[in-house]
Amino acid sequence: MNLRCAFCQTPYTLGRVEKISALQHMDAEKLTHYDAHCPRCRRATPIPRQRLEMTLPNWREALKELEVEMTAHPQHEAPLPKPEPFDQTQDKPVAVPQTESKPKPTPAKAEKKASAKSAPKAKTAEKKITTVKKATKKSK
Repeated sequence: MNLRCAFCQTPYTLGRVEKISALQHMDAEKLTHYDAHCPRCRRATPIPRQRLEMTLPNWREALKELEVEMTAHPQHEAPLPKPEPFDQTQDKPVAVPQTESKPKPTPAKAEKKASAKSAPKAKTAEKKITTVKKATKKSK
């Protein structure tokens, strides 16, 4: 069933299962309309009972078929996410320590290259320091 929100004018649909459950709810509560909630603004759009029954005239038989189908093929609920630890004294979530991962072993060639690259940098830094010291001694 195609609907349009009365407030934000967003088009949306009601599926077969939702129509059956709406009719079942209206029949049990003796209601004259069903409130379909807009997926965008969450406001309720009233749908008259007659309009729902027009789109699904044999809804009682459809409900029985749906119940048989659900008993034959039950759908399990998705597991709930684990709650994060919460420190009530500070009113904030507690950081959970990550499991330590082992560092990847580096091949011997990579270690030699790394040490060879860092050695010239150290020598140039030493040269700069000694030249600065000599320059300051000469200027005095």
